[in-house]
Amino acid sequence: MLLPDDVDVSDESLPLFTFPDSSTRFALVDNDISVAEFRPLDDIDRIIRLDVSSGDKTGDVVTIDGDEEDVFAIEVDGTTIEAYRSRLTSGGRFVSLDDPADERVELVNLVEPVQQFGPRLENFEEVLIDKNLGRSLTNTVLVTIVVVSGQIVTSILGGYAFARIKFKGRGPLFLLYLGSVMVPFVVLIIPLFQLMLQVGWLDNLSALIIPFMFSAYGTFLMRQFFISIPVEIEEAALLDNASRWKILWRIMVPLARPAIATLATFGFLYAWNSFFWPLVIINSGNPDGRVLSLALSTLGGRSSTDLNLVFAGAMIAMTPPILVFLFAQRYFVENSASSGLK
Repeated sequence: MLLPDDVDVSDESLPLFTFPDSSTRFALVDNDISVAEFRPLDDIDRIIRLDVSSGDKTGDVVTIDGDEEDVFAIEVDGTTIEAYRSRLTSGGRFVSLDDPADERVELVNLVEPVQQFGPRLENFEEVLIDKNLGRSLTNTVLVTIVVVSGQIVTSILGGYAFARIKFKGRGPLFLLYLGSVMVPFVVLIIPLFQLMLQVGWLDNLSALIIPFMFSAYGTFLMRQFFISIPVEIEEAALLDNASRWKILWRIMVPLARPAIATLATFGFLYAWNSFFWPLVIINSGNPDGRVLSLALSTLGGRSSTDLNLVFAGAMIAMTPPILVFLFAQRYFVENSASSGLK
């Protein structure tokens, strides 16, 4: 069978394999073809795998385990033999690097991959495009950005209200809101799932965003930081006829950058690495709705033999959190230092 014109067996991006009966390296030019397994009539324990279009029916039939099977004439090593087709499956087409005319059809998991050491950027392209990790990465970035932005805004507003605005029941309400942190998330899964089902957000990214845009921990963090800011600064702004809204966004928020960076980092890590809730709310049959953690779990199962792809996917998932932590590192130090000042 002739190879397509655009296939070059010398292409370094093609994975290489060796067969047990040969030391020659073979390139996998097609990893999803229909394969027919034939068993010779004179040795039915032997399996010969060929392209599904190989072999011609002789018109004869043979009885195997009580079932009648058609007899095919197939060519093996230049000799025509009679065999019956035991089953159809999928496999790969391999071409020798030394002799492009030497072509073989075999199951991919039955051949030995050639170990290649060193960087191979094609792994990232394959895992992002062929394994559809790119869509999951896009979903994760979207969910993370919206969740973190929502937590920052709501925590700033709630923290400032509890720290500076006096209203009836402020203390008990804050303790009640803070007490929600002690409720384990597993207790909330069933009612939260039922709520998402009623509003029609099942198998929808909205279910990964809206419930997590509010953070009791973030509100507590921002409240504590706002309390540490001298009240005289705010009083001076009030004397200059500044409104509460202007004081918050022009004075308090710029001073609270270390706390905001800390909150953003924690929120980012939580949203980026979230696994259990997406596993519950996103249908496994909807690959376009998956986030990165689910896609990596699926990749580890389906491509467990392709460790290069698994590690490439892991590197893609690890890089953003590392970069975020390195960027926010100095704010952690600044926040820790300022918390000890009076």
